[in-house]
Amino acid sequence: MSRYDRLARTPSVRRVQQEMGSAAAAERRLRTSDDAPDDRPDDGPEPLSAAAAAFVQGLDGFLFATVNEDGWPYIQHRGGPPGFVHVLDPYTLGYLDVRGNRQYLTTGNLRGGDGRVALFFLDHARQARLKVFGRATAVPADRDPDLARRLATPRTDGRVEQLVTISVEAHAWNCPNHITPRFTERELADVLDPIRDRLARLERENALLRAELAAATGAHPSSRPKD
Repeated sequence: MSRYDRLARTPSVRRVQQEMGSAAAAERRLRTSDDAPDDRPDDGPEPLSAAAAAFVQGLDGFLFATVNEDGWPYIQHRGGPPGFVHVLDPYTLGYLDVRGNRQYLTTGNLRGGDGRVALFFLDHARQARLKVFGRATAVPADRDPDLARRLATPRTDGRVEQLVTISVEAHAWNCPNHITPRFTERELADVLDPIRDRLARLERENALLRAELAAATGAHPSSRPKD
């Protein structure tokens, strides 16, 4: 069983799985993915796999969940150019936090609790998503100049206020069901630019052929037969 499953499948979750008839399927999935016994000792934080690290660094945003002192959850979107979330090492993520609407709900939740967070990375184009459990800290940007430099490229436009790091506890890939494919302008450009180039080339060839036809028949190149 993965560490993510150990943290996520609490006794309450297992009871609900039993009630809903999915417990057996869940156990089969866990045995298939990991032959280790269910009662093995917790080995501590689980590093990001190479695939997970590449996935995180290729995205332009993620969802960041915290919980306040009263137990209420809060989810915030964080975005920037692809690669703004850095994998500092297999156990640590980091990014520069720029000024937003200045509510500081996420920062307040981190300071008011033990830093436990959930991160949700979603790639609509590839219909893939990654879940991460971790513990986060946010410190003023001038607190650690060396870290600030490591996180500086690329980064989201705006005034940098904090350095956010997440110590990864566990991660898991989520099923691709019900992810609607959506594409960014950059992703569409990668597909459409060759088509636009081909269309422009065909239009030039068409204009040349019309000019040659006009020269042969004495007609004006722009003239077209009437309906």
